Amino acid sequence: MKLPTRQPREAAPPGIVGTARVDRRTPTLLSRLEPGDIAVLDHLDMDRATAQRLVDAEVAAVVNASPFISGRYPSQGPKILVDAGITLVDSVGPESFRALKDGRSVRLHQGSVFAGDETVASGRVLDADLLNIELGDARSGMGSQLDSFTHNTSEFLRREQDLLLHGRGAPRLGTKMAGRPVVVVVPGPDHEDELKGLRRYLREQRPVLVAVDAGADALLAAGMKPDVVVMSSPNSADSDETRVSPKALRGAEDVVVLVDRGTGRTPMDSLERLGVRPLRFETGATAEDAGLMLASLGEASLIVAVGAHASLDDFLDRQRGGLASTFLTRLRVGATLVDARTVPALYAGRVRTWHLWLILLAGLVAVVAAIAVTPVGQQWLDDLSPHVSDLFDRVKGLLP
Repeated sequence: MKLPTRQPREAAPPGIVGTARVDRRTPTLLSRLEPGDIAVLDHLDMDRATAQRLVDAEVAAVVNASPFISGRYPSQGPKILVDAGITLVDSVGPESFRALKDGRSVRLHQGSVFAGDETVASGRVLDADLLNIELGDARSGMGSQLDSFTHNTSEFLRREQDLLLHGRGAPRLGTKMAGRPVVVVVPGPDHEDELKGLRRYLREQRPVLVAVDAGADALLAAGMKPDVVVMSSPNSADSDETRVSPKALRGAEDVVVLVDRGTGRTPMDSLERLGVRPLRFETGATAEDAGLMLASLGEASLIVAVGAHASLDDFLDRQRGGLASTFLTRLRVGATLVDARTVPALYAGRVRTWHLWLILLAGLVAVVAAIAVTPVGQQWLDDLSPHVSDLFDRVKGLLP
């Protein structure tokens, strides 16, 4: 009798296997990602904030229809993804969105995307070595980007000169800021850590809290309530960073809605249905910059920016029309603006009553010690010794 033989198991094809999540709109895609997914998007010059959210989503790989680094400037996002061990494939082209079906299981190997045995998209693998080369080339090409930035800055100043120079057009808030510190919370990759570092400062100084978009819910999650909420223009991309919960809106004393100049589109009706009476702020500035501007116009004694974008790389990495807005707003705010990361190093804390008692006690001990080594002190100690001994014996006799 012939015994059946076990057939050898076929080796699994090489590469990364995962569910494809496909969407041209990056904010929409980010809200649908699950661990192990392969994100398929179209995002030229991946910024740091988007990359961090992809890392937090624990994706297995990212396939980009556009280059992760175009060469215009050294975008910070790709390095965050590579350092997290996420496989990157870019330049697969816009036609990949027709071939790749959302929710389908795909395999990624050596820059090619397979659906079953069929190759549906191909691109370039961006590893650490190639990334370092491209970042170096991009740094040398920043001159042209800065020329464009200079032109946009002059145009923004021309349009917003009344606001920047004289404060005209800004809404009048019910929240009083004059002479008080103000903390402006902007949703960003580091805002949670920066808020934790400010706990002592927030507890002791009780500043006015201005939240920008989803920064309002970040404050609620940290156990604090925003005094002022600044909402982005309705024309801005709808994403998790621009959404604000009804609870945060109802709890704020002032809600400010930005409106692009020359447009009448506002979410006033929907906010009023929530019981919120928003203030209209017509400006081309970003919500982040509008929050800083309101604090400055309110004559805040100090403005602490949480989650804001401060460095030159941050300015360029944001890839937004608000670069000029951010630059000029920071010039307008001036020396009152402090980055949240520097506050823990500079703030020593409020002097408490027990601190004074401790100093007084230390001084008293020093005086007693100094007197004790003098002849007069020795005489006092000799006179007090019998009384102290009697007191000790009486206390000892009262004990069981």
